[in-house]
Amino acid sequence: MSYFGDLKPIIGEVHINKDRCKGCAFCVEYCPRNILELSEEFNIKGYHPPFVKKSEECCYCQLCETICPEFAIFVTVKEEEEEEGENVESRS
Repeated sequence: MSYFGDLKPIIGEVHINKDRCKGCAFCVEYCPRNILELSEEFNIKGYHPPFVKKSEECCYCQLCETICPEFAIFVTVKEEEEEEGENVESRS
């Protein structure tokens, strides 16, 4: 008997407001899955904002959102509709 057989991991989707970022890299440093990396581009303040390099590995821990001093990053739950739509198409 499996009590956890129906559980699926929550996948997060990271949203970054590049122009609010001050390039502190706290989100990059403390992400447990290492999904973020500082970009080479500059924002309007002259800082290097992060970008998502491995979006499929976000576990929705929201640590990046919590640790950001500028409120420049937030995480939402990735919609399951996209995945369900793919499953329906594969059954056809």
